[in-house]
Amino acid sequence: MPTTYDWITTPITAGLLRGALDAEHTERGVLPHRLPPWARAQCHDPQLAMAESQPSGVRLVLRTRATALELDTLPTKRLYVGAPPRPDGVYELLVDGRPAGRGSVSGGDTVTVDMTAGTAELRSGPVGTLRFTGLPEGEKDVEIWLPHDETTELVALRADAPVEPAPPGDRKVWLHHGSSISHGSDAAGPTATWPALAASLGGVELINLGLAGSALLDPFTARTLRDTPADLISVKIGINLVNTDLMRLRAFTPAVHGFLDTVREGHPTTPLLVVSPILCPMHEDTPGPTVLDFSTLSDGRLRFHAMGDPAERADGKLTLGVIRDELERIVAQRAADDPNLHHLDGRDLYGESDAAELPLPDGLHPDAATHLRIGERFAGRVFTPEGAFGDPGS
Repeated sequence: MPTTYDWITTPITAGLLRGALDAEHTERGVLPHRLPPWARAQCHDPQLAMAESQPSGVRLVLRTRATALELDTLPTKRLYVGAPPRPDGVYELLVDGRPAGRGSVSGGDTVTVDMTAGTAELRSGPVGTLRFTGLPEGEKDVEIWLPHDETTELVALRADAPVEPAPPGDRKVWLHHGSSISHGSDAAGPTATWPALAASLGGVELINLGLAGSALLDPFTARTLRDTPADLISVKIGINLVNTDLMRLRAFTPAVHGFLDTVREGHPTTPLLVVSPILCPMHEDTPGPTVLDFSTLSDGRLRFHAMGDPAERADGKLTLGVIRDELERIVAQRAADDPNLHHLDGRDLYGESDAAELPLPDGLHPDAATHLRIGERFAGRVFTPEGAFGDPGS
């Protein structure tokens, strides 16, 4: 016979969540956000709205004696006309810091996107249930990492024993901002994005503000970083500015200075690391914009290509090479008066030899194996006594 449980329902509150900067109460439950309400109100870009509501790095963190847990959620699935179906988002369970299970939730709302027509259609769907059983006896800390690439409303949490928020602990908080690569792109799961892996190896608590398509030096993002308590901060700048062909070099340099100035208003002496782009061959010397190659959709593949002309660099258009040189110069200039400001060349995380071995499948985003490599490289260069973040575990 199936096992029956005497479920205890625990209200889902902000105190149970880590990695989120807002917990919006909806008609159906709680929707974690990675930007605060005032920041969301300053930009109505659908790409940003999707990215910040996808809970990369967000997890429920509980202390309990429960041996079984259930979580009702309402995911938002995204379907792209002409492209292969995306896999369901992955939830990962950690018990006392160790992997203990993973699963997905079917159903939920569906957004069907037609990229050729520029339309998106939303269809409502049912709530789904995720169940983890066979947890070890006794009091323990339990983490449920939410899908990094799937907007997820939390509807109900049940357990066969009382649940309370886990105490915060003494690990330092690492606040990171970047593009879809930091958000998680094609990582194997929420704990396998490169920032999540690096945080685990470095022994820190992650707040991931990797925002797919939206690392654009927005002032509201800088103010969010400024206002968020953190012991360590990093910003990965570059690829989205080229993707969108958003600005020229004349605007880029003061925008970077202004972004860093704002962060420093709230964190004047916090270790702050500026990371330049990882290698992306199509944009090393060719400006954006980046466009989807629709001819590959018929084969069930996604592929991007650069639309700019290398000659346009003379007019100030940005390439990854231009951005790397300028970021290195800016950090060197500022570091003369800011000894806690550091620079990391993104090619130290993924460079030419890596691209030969593990090429970017769609020309833009790293695959699951590359996320692991980047996370290990970052931890090995940054979370060490001689690295930018010293030894946060000490």
